[in-house]
Amino acid sequence: MTLDNIRYVYFLGIGGIGMSALARWFLVNGYEVAGYDKTSTPLTDTLQQEGMAIHFVEDVEQIPAHFRENPSETLVIYTPAVPKNHPEYIYLTEQGFTLQKRSQVLGLLAGRMTTVAVAGTHGKTTTSSMVAHILKDSGVNCAAFLGGITQNYGTNFLLNEPTDDLSKVICVVEADEFDRSFLTLFPQVAIVTSTDADHLDIYGNHDSVLTSFRAFVGQIKPGGALFMKKGLALADHTPATVYDYSLNEGAYHSRNLRIENACFVFDVVYPEGVIENVSLQVPGFHNVENAVAAAAAALQVGVEPEAIGRALGNYKGVKRRFEYILKSKNVIFIDDYAHHPAEVSAFLSSLKALYPERRVTAIFQPHLYSRTRDFADEFAESLSLADRVILLDIYPARELPIEGVSADLIFKSIQSESKIQCTKAELPDILRNDPPELVATIGAGDIDQMIPVLRNLFQTNQ
Repeated sequence: MTLDNIRYVYFLGIGGIGMSALARWFLVNGYEVAGYDKTSTPLTDTLQQEGMAIHFVEDVEQIPAHFRENPSETLVIYTPAVPKNHPEYIYLTEQGFTLQKRSQVLGLLAGRMTTVAVAGTHGKTTTSSMVAHILKDSGVNCAAFLGGITQNYGTNFLLNEPTDDLSKVICVVEADEFDRSFLTLFPQVAIVTSTDADHLDIYGNHDSVLTSFRAFVGQIKPGGALFMKKGLALADHTPATVYDYSLNEGAYHSRNLRIENACFVFDVVYPEGVIENVSLQVPGFHNVENAVAAAAAALQVGVEPEAIGRALGNYKGVKRRFEYILKSKNVIFIDDYAHHPAEVSAFLSSLKALYPERRVTAIFQPHLYSRTRDFADEFAESLSLADRVILLDIYPARELPIEGVSADLIFKSIQSESKIQCTKAELPDILRNDPPELVATIGAGDIDQMIPVLRNLFQTNQ
């Protein structure tokens, strides 16, 4: 497939973080863009303000008429989350439109550039945004398709400067293992942060997850480089030169790690030298490790060490990744997207290291019935790091209920000194009656809708 004859691009599921980045690329590059999504959000509001026609009802008539009348000039991009019985999906398929998954189109675009792909069952959004920021801050001509809104740029998409030779543009891509989407990518440089069991509703078991990651690293172009979290079993499955990294050991690692004024300060050690005294505004041991990986990839594509240290020092993070919502004498309120037990554990461990004197209240919304079923005990163990756990109902996302699966599976095994189950509606009263001193909202569902409510509550109680 090529884009030579395409004038119009229609998105089924335009409001997703990855889909919206792709939509922005097409709009900026002169295509007319329209789309459908299930619900209106601040992100879809922004897309509409930028000039995209978006609707929120399943109605073929809402697709712009000139899109419907010109199937040969219209590309349809859809997310796997859109069901096959969706009226618009059925219509577009039956009328002979070209339908492509987001991952297929992203692979097409990235293939024209020099690609740095960041994969992993967790850590990929922060690490890819770090790489993109280092390149942008260092003056490298780059594009980026990210899975979160960067605080430095207020977007999940960075546009490259125009050039006659796209191969000289570095394209940073968050390589998503969901639905095996990352297998459309053939990068020159790749990072793999983790290969834990996840998305078992798609993969079935951990072995299938590992098989998919092995296939991904096998697609790194000959002469390329793979930066792999130490301990992952991927080195025998790639034509790339393999380097390992971790927090404390490997070809790339940190040293002299300490906490100063609620920031993690450290040196990045790499085979040819050291980047000293990097001060990371985004806290967390896991984020130090992500920074090491991002520095490794940036060095690989020719960024100077001093520029990397400077960029990491002014990196502000990604929305919903260890994001400070409120910071006062009485209460610290942080929001995080963690939705896998390993992520929850990393987040809460870092939180307790930063604020050892404060009692931690963790408000967690499980994401997906299948993930809750598969990891209930692990979630309970990781959440038990908090002093008080408030557990919300499962956010179903794309799934229908599974018999016998509820938040109870997690709740019964939590060992914290205090634990409560409640709905989102009940949450404000619980926190009003027992105000926290350090509170975190955690999860990948719609728990972020509670942030303004809780922020106002805490500010009122000051």
